[in-house]
Amino acid sequence: MAPLTPLTRVLPSAASRATSLLRTIQFTHPPSCPCHSNPNYHKTPTSLTQRNYEKNRQYATPVDGALAKEYAFEMAASSIRFGPGVTQEVGMDLKHLGTKKVCVVTDPTIDKLFPMQQVRESLAREGVNYVVYNNVSIEPKDTSVKEAIAWAKAQNVDSFLAVGGGSVIDTAKLMNLYTTYADAPFLDFVNAPLGNGRPVDRPLKPLIAVPTTAGTGSETTGTAIFDLTTHHAKTGVAHRNLKPLLGICDPLNMRTMPSAVKASSGLDVLCHALESWTAIPYTERKPRPAHPLQRPAYQGANPISDVFSLHALKRTVKYLPRAVHNPDDLEAQSEMLLAATLAGIGFGNAGVHLCHGMSYPISGRNPGYHHKGYEVNKPLIPHGVSVAVTAPSVFRFTAPSNPERHLAAAEAFGVDITNAKREDAGEILSDAISRFLEELGDQPKGLKPLGFTSSDIDALVEGTLPQRRVIVLAPGIEGGENDREVLTRLFEHALERK
Repeated sequence: MAPLTPLTRVLPSAASRATSLLRTIQFTHPPSCPCHSNPNYHKTPTSLTQRNYEKNRQYATPVDGALAKEYAFEMAASSIRFGPGVTQEVGMDLKHLGTKKVCVVTDPTIDKLFPMQQVRESLAREGVNYVVYNNVSIEPKDTSVKEAIAWAKAQNVDSFLAVGGGSVIDTAKLMNLYTTYADAPFLDFVNAPLGNGRPVDRPLKPLIAVPTTAGTGSETTGTAIFDLTTHHAKTGVAHRNLKPLLGICDPLNMRTMPSAVKASSGLDVLCHALESWTAIPYTERKPRPAHPLQRPAYQGANPISDVFSLHALKRTVKYLPRAVHNPDDLEAQSEMLLAATLAGIGFGNAGVHLCHGMSYPISGRNPGYHHKGYEVNKPLIPHGVSVAVTAPSVFRFTAPSNPERHLAAAEAFGVDITNAKREDAGEILSDAISRFLEELGDQPKGLKPLGFTSSDIDALVEGTLPQRRVIVLAPGIEGGENDREVLTRLFEHALERK
């Protein structure tokens, strides 16, 4: 095992912040939550619980009125273990779970690197029986996911261990799902309207996730994303039962990330935080499900998600440029891993919205762009690039819904908002994001550098409209015909960035 001393010296600052954050949530009364600086944001009457008690006592019956709004939110996340060298504990975890045969899921690159070396050492030391699937595709398609599922079904495993970035962890979630529901058609669980949106109504096998990138936060969430090739757009499966039992976040595993991967992964964190922070309040989400068990994982902004999202945004703005520009900055790498996990908890409960919804057709309809720094033999728009490229346009559009919240986000980028006008919030935040992307370097200035033209906009809009699960969490998106016009304008504005 590699010596732990270099990172051990810088880790306490990250760990202490996380501990302090969790203590704030648990013990402060009244809650010290950023949304309380704008008490009208959630628009929830203080007597709401009292008024709804009798009304919702028999909540298993259908809700009267298809547009009834939500009145509650839930908090769900995987258990997290954070620290340098904790990957070496995974054999102990699987042994204590009583597993007989573990499916280790990774990709061809990570399989040769330090994270998998740590995993193999730990499993061997504890005598854990395992098989390795190392053929996960980066930015997976339904075809590669189906191959992984078929392989897993033949192995008769009783647990999963994912070692890699979001592509690996998401593929492992789907392998777990479809080996548990071995006879289910593939589209059964895929998000509607592209799939049937069937709920996951039974426990899955234990899944432990070891992230090797600081970005997706997939180690905390019940979401798995892939490219549905027949529709040239990304979709996925989302249900709390998909979330890993445990996320093992080891800063030592970040050392193998190339600079381009650090940047793209970090931009995913940035947009996770911004989108969940600016999503509609959970009390504005409609229609309310007919039964509490049908409450979606992506619920809208709420007092708990707000804490994690804003904290993750501040840490990302501070540490991502350092992590990208200095490969030896171990503190920055550790802080970005922590930010990714915190943002995962935030958006895993509040949801993302337009940047992510619009990113799916951007990636799925790639005209042939290959992002510099990624060692893959195919055109590739990394997920973080596809979400960040529309961000300046998106947050200019959403700002009128809550100028104070958008100004608070701009302040996280270092903008002095002392004399800022509410009506300028969108322009201020949009400019702050654009400057951040420029200073980060090697980021496309809009859709045109990716190969898209104005003639592609209609197809991009058509690819975004089915992403109802996320885009309806954006302020200003109502679910009607007007959405097509809004999305068209957003894509037009995102073609070129000055």
